[in-house]
Parts: sequence; structure tokens; C-alpha cells
Amino acid sequence: MNKLLRTAMFISVFLISSFSSNSQFLMDMVDTTKDMGKGMLSIFKKYDRVKISGYMQPQFQTIQTKGAKSYAGGDFAPNVNNRFSMRRGRLRIDYVHFSDTKKPSVQFVFQFDGSERGFFTRDFWGRILENNTKLFSFTAGLFARPFGYELNLGSGDRESPERGRMSQSLMKVERDLGAMISFEPRGKTNWLRYVKLDAGVFNGPGLNATADYDSYKDFISRASLKPVPVQKNLLLSAGLSYFNGGLIQADKYLYTLDKSGHFTPDSSQANIGRKLPRKYYGADAQLKWKHGNDGATEIRGEYWWGTQTASAASNETPAAIFTTDPYYTRKFNGAFFYLLHSFDTHNQLGVKYDWLDPNTGLSGTGINTAANAHPADIRYNTIGVGYIHYFDDNLKLVAWYDVVKNENSALEGYTTDIKDNVLTLRLQFRF
Repeated sequence: MNKLLRTAMFISVFLISSFSSNSQFLMDMVDTTKDMGKGMLSIFKKYDRVKISGYMQPQFQTIQTKGAKSYAGGDFAPNVNNRFSMRRGRLRIDYVHFSDTKKPSVQFVFQFDGSERGFFTRDFWGRILENNTKLFSFTAGLFARPFGYELNLGSGDRESPERGRMSQSLMKVERDLGAMISFEPRGKTNWLRYVKLDAGVFNGPGLNATADYDSYKDFISRASLKPVPVQKNLLLSAGLSYFNGGLIQADKYLYTLDKSGHFTPDSSQANIGRKLPRKYYGADAQLKWKHGNDGATEIRGEYWWGTQTASAASNETPAAIFTTDPYYTRKFNGAFFYLLHSFDTHNQLGVKYDWLDPNTGLSGTGINTAANAHPADIRYNTIGVGYIHYFDDNLKLVAWYDVVKNENSALEGYTTDIKDNVLTLRLQFRF
């Protein structure tokens, strides 16, 4: 009977931990200060310290124009304006060993993504948790960059089908190879339990490249306030992020914007080999009001600004060094805003607005060929509205419509708004 009871407890806790409906961040750790964490601790010790979880996201999409470029799961193929796809198919394995003494505890995570596009590693990292002060941890491997709120909100828990255009442009696939130290008090009962500080050094290219292409590294840090009750049923959280990185200039040509609104080249041979800037700053805040009927209303706001070096044709972080194409350095800003309302544990409505202005120095008809400008200088605004139905912890339905508006410019093909609004209908299966 005792063995049967233990087995039942294991299954119950395992399922609850796997199917928790609370938002999960990409680098969350097991919290042993809570009842759930304590239960998981004993189960891990008893059952080989392994947890397996995952989800899959089959979906159907339709867009206004065949072959349109899109940040809603990738560009559409020529002659295609609707498609079925497997947006994500994730399988994650966690190994956790907690020490009852002052010896370090260890967490190991491996996660891959499978779809019709192939199989890709998404997480492969280890974490050491020191147990003398229970304040610090050290992480190394392939893991999420500690920048911003939306970037680190897991795709299985995020309400909108995709992250914003800015996230996808500046830090595609969110992850990179590196090492990070974190200050996150465990077992504290004072205000420190609401504080988390992360600081790490990373290669730079992320999963866009199979290997680093220069010796420059990115320093990324984030200071965050975990959800703290400011009033009864009212929670506030916030964060500040900093990114200081760069990439090698392999071609002598660098274009920067002058005071007259024109890109001018610097073609000195001495430019080759120097570091070109990628500097980002971010601030975010979240306010959540819980209702008595298991519902909630939440407002999220996040703003990024800084300097990005990329190519003439794209503001995305380069996946490889340029040997013949010139480099372009631009000032940018952008934001994400969410308004979410849950009527109960099953029904939720969401509105999201995000923008990316990849070049704050140019706008409108000032974006033209005479200024050496390109489509990568055009601002985009996206308004998304959606309905999410949670059948239970295993199954979720998302119906989401994105209205995408590009800035009208003097560039051919971009003098008016491109017809690229997209509807996404998605099922998510989770275990």
C-alpha cells in the first residue's frame, strides 16, 4: 500500500509540474521554497531525478498575398497564401540533483524542436546552484539570453502565436552559447525573494550560426522584480535589461546616417577587423489584477532602444560575416504591449500591439534610394487580436489575427501598405 501511495503521489506531482498553467520562463528553476517544489524535490530523489515534458503546435494559416514575407512563423512560399504547418514540436528532459548539505546542486536540461523543417537543438545547458548562502547559481551551455520579458516567456505559455518582430530581428531563436551567473535568493522570506539579477557572456550569433564567427562576445544582463503584491489581488513585476555586444567588420565599407538623412560610406582599409556596435537597452513592466472568479486582467509593456549593425537589406543580426556586402549601423526602437483578460480558467481574450522602427533617423519619403536607404529602414506596426481557449492543462486552442502595417516610403514596392495580414488557427497539445 505504501509503495502504491508513493507511486500515485509521483504521478500526480509529475503531471501537475508538467501541465502547470502558470507562465513559464525559459530559464526557470525548480523552486524548493514552495510546496510544489518540495514535492518535486522528493520525487526527483526517489525517481532518478528525471522529468520529461513537451508540447506540439499544429496550425493553419492564411495570409492576404501569395508568397508574402511574414514574421508569423516564416515567409510563405511562392504561390502560397495558406498552409498547414507544425510550428513547434518540443521535447524537454530535465535532470535535477539537489543536495541536502552545503554541496552544490545541479540542474541539466536538454530540449529539441522537431517539425517538417527538421530537428534542432533548442536548449542544452547545465546549472550549478550553490547551497552555502542559497543566493547564487551559475549556468553554462546553450540557453536563453537574459534580456527582456517577452523574449524569455516560453512559446508554450505565451498568448500570442509569435514573439514580436523586434525580438525575432535582433535575437532570433532567443538562445545563444555562453555562461551566466545569477543572483536569485532561495528560501528567503524577506523582500529579496522578489529580486533576480542575471549577467552573462555569449558568443553573439546565437542559433543563426553553427559556430562563432569572431572573437567578440556579447555581455547581457537583466535586473528583474518578480511579481509582488502591491494590493490585494494586484501583482506588479518589472525589469531592466542591458546588451553590449558587437561583430567584426570583415569588409571595409560601413554606412552610417549623417545629419542630412543620408547613409554615407566610410571605406577606410583600417576598418577591417574592428568591432561594430550592437547595443540594446530594455525596460518592461507587468500589472496583473486577479478576479474572484478565477479570472484575471493583465497589462504588459516593454520598450527597447539602441544601436544595431547589420546589412543594407536586413536589420536582423547577421548569421555570418560579410566579405563583399557593406555593413549598416542604425539607431532603432520598438515595443510590445499586451492587454489580456481571462474570464475564467478556460477563456481568454488578448490584444497585442508591437512596433519596430529599425532606423529612427529616417521616416516616410525620406526612405529613398537617394539616401542609400533600403526596406530594412522601414517601420512596422502590428496589432494582433485573439481568443485562447484552454480545454484543460493538456489542450489549448488559439485563434489569432495580425494586422501588419508598414511605413509608406519612396522605395519601389513600399510606397503603400503591403497586404500581409495573417490569420493563425493553432492547437497546442501538451504533456
